Amino acid sequence: IFVEEASDELVLGVGPLIETDPRFPQRTNIEFVEVLSATEVRQRTWERGSGETWACGTGASAVCVAGVLTGKTQRRLKVHLIGGDLDLCWDEHSDHVFMTGTATEVFSGDWTI
Repeated sequence: IFVEEASDELVLGVGPLIETDPRFPQRTNIEFVEVLSATEVRQRTWERGSGETWACGTGASAVCVAGVLTGKTQRRLKVHLIGGDLDLCWDEHSDHVFMTGTATEVFSGDWTI
């Protein structure tokens, strides 16, 4: 959803209402997107069953395509998420969306089987 401001009130208040709306019997994810420029957006994600999450690559890919189809953004797009930035490109020749971003190890351990 393209919005003027992805505020806490909007994301935390409207996100769960849309997620559980009867029109989505299996529930749904919601992307709240502020367009900063034709090449840059800020995205906050409400994921079904999880609430707000820090990042969503699938959602960012959808935002990239939706931005182009609605004339709001270009095919190369920087997406700012709580968990970090992603660079996306919707390639017009292959019709694939390519995504790059940083990865951070948050856990390591051993599991005895």
